[in-house]
Amino acid sequence: MSMFSIGLSGLNAAQNALNTSSNNISNVYTPGYNRELAQLGEGRVGGGVRVNDIERQFNTYVADQLNSAKTQSSALNTYYSQVSQIDNLLADREAGLAPLMQNFFSSLEDLAASPSDPAARQGVLGQANTLSSQFRSFDGYLQDMQGNINGQIKDEITQINNTTEQIAGLNKEIALARARSGEAPNSLLNQRDQLVSELNERMDLRLNIQDGKTYNVSLPNGQPLVTGTNSFQLEAVQADYDPQRTVVGYRDGGGNVVQLDESTITGGALGGLMSFRSETLDKTQNQIGQLAVSLATAFNEQHKQGVDLNGDQGEDFFAVRAPQTYADKNNSLPAVNITSAEFDPDQVDALRATDYTVSFEAGEPVVTRKDNGQVVDFDQDAWDDDGELNFGGVSIEFSGVPQDGDRFEIQPVRRAANGMDTNIADVDKIAAGDAGFINVGNNTGNSFEREGDLNVSDLGISSDAFADNRKYQFEVDSDGSLTLTPAANIMVNGTNVDASDLPDVELEGGDEIEVDGISFTVGDLPDAGETSSLTVSQTIFASGDNRNALALQNLQAESVVGGSATVSGAYASMVSDVGNRTNITEVNLDARQGLTDQLIAVQQSESGVNLDEEAANLIRYQQYYQANARVIDTAGTLMDTILNLRG
Repeated sequence: MSMFSIGLSGLNAAQNALNTSSNNISNVYTPGYNRELAQLGEGRVGGGVRVNDIERQFNTYVADQLNSAKTQSSALNTYYSQVSQIDNLLADREAGLAPLMQNFFSSLEDLAASPSDPAARQGVLGQANTLSSQFRSFDGYLQDMQGNINGQIKDEITQINNTTEQIAGLNKEIALARARSGEAPNSLLNQRDQLVSELNERMDLRLNIQDGKTYNVSLPNGQPLVTGTNSFQLEAVQADYDPQRTVVGYRDGGGNVVQLDESTITGGALGGLMSFRSETLDKTQNQIGQLAVSLATAFNEQHKQGVDLNGDQGEDFFAVRAPQTYADKNNSLPAVNITSAEFDPDQVDALRATDYTVSFEAGEPVVTRKDNGQVVDFDQDAWDDDGELNFGGVSIEFSGVPQDGDRFEIQPVRRAANGMDTNIADVDKIAAGDAGFINVGNNTGNSFEREGDLNVSDLGISSDAFADNRKYQFEVDSDGSLTLTPAANIMVNGTNVDASDLPDVELEGGDEIEVDGISFTVGDLPDAGETSSLTVSQTIFASGDNRNALALQNLQAESVVGGSATVSGAYASMVSDVGNRTNITEVNLDARQGLTDQLIAVQQSESGVNLDEEAANLIRYQQYYQANARVIDTAGTLMDTILNLRG
């Protein structure tokens, strides 16, 4: 090879090296750009130099590690940004529920001190309205977060679909470029790797490189998102079990949309949103609802034990929203719905801050808690006899008979706080007084055996007793004939008996009698020719009586939430739980972000552009270019000398 050819090969190599350095410098701030190096090699025949390759400095192992770290960092960052909002809401010392509940019970203390004072009564209503409003406000804030999560999930899915389409398109372009030149343009490879990196920041995925060239991307469960030049779409769809909840659906090659289990979506911003919703947002909203229902139910039951200034029995003081229920869209008989869902005051201690799934197997319901997957017991007798499904403090009735495989979503307390309100507007209706003394003849206890007294046992007075009259007198002769003053309809052994039919009733020992909330069991009948009587009356102390107000105030110290915590204790536990979760997430985020930063530094040390290094390369390759030009110049001078010799 002549000096001309050798010099020209050197000029070409120098030019390529200068172009490579120039390209590195111009892309120093381009996201996803990987530094390039001109790989030079000795000419094959006759000397000289040739450019073997413009090599892209890309480390697949480091890239995989960095993508995995970004996935976790993105998920934690998204989780933390959401959970910190709830933490700030609950822990607010001025706007939180804790001071408002304290103010409410303090107003009851003022009422107990002056039960007939209109100002004290108005103070109770004012604090009750404020507390109810704050419960509704908290629920509204959390429900807005649910809506925002739904919207963000839709946005993330749109971005994921756009990215997978681009990756599939780049797979095609890269394959065509390889077919034309035998090598793929580095710029296309950089773009594809950058898209994979961005995709991992949105959700956890699996990357498989086919034949070292084509990128295939799939979900953790193996369902493909990118296969060669084809991409598959995710869709934001309404959950079959809850129309208010947006979940991820997968559209397969046949065009069918299959809803993915929420646990399938992990990592990245999308996984962070899904985890936050299921682990914290749902739980907090349920806890707020449980607190509202427990407080309202306990307060209502005690309020009904008292009387107001008019001498009337207390009414329900608070209202809450009834349990929410949804039938699964895939149920075999859509006509079978839940017609009634109510809280059971007698089982309020069983109320838990969780949702339930009711499924049917072999004709029997199976109730499963959604927070821990445990199967919950229900009242089998109520189900067998009346078709009522009673569990966890709620009672449910169906419009028909569900079939095997049918499923229903039960949310007892999810939105309960949204409906919390004060039922009473008239201050005179506050039942601060005790319902009065129950007088039973001249005797005490549940058994009456003195002369002239009717022998009875198991005397019971319900909370709504004496709704019709304040006093009843029962007279029974030796034949069991019953006279009731004043006349009223009664129940004998569970059978209704009209007042007009009482003379025809012949009682026997052991018969169970119930009238107007009063119940007892008849013992031995009186001797022949004798008549025994039982007098049951109520004495009302309405004006100036504070005994029920004191009982209402004492509720703050009773374990009314789940049968194990006071309202203040339950709220404090909820605040602590969210605070701990926030702190743990922040610590994990800092640790994960530190690892991500380290991997970015490792990646940049190998693939990033160093301007000082590239500036040095420019000088070096410029000298290299000038030296090769000098070789050509020397070759030209030698050629001229030879030609001149001929002359």
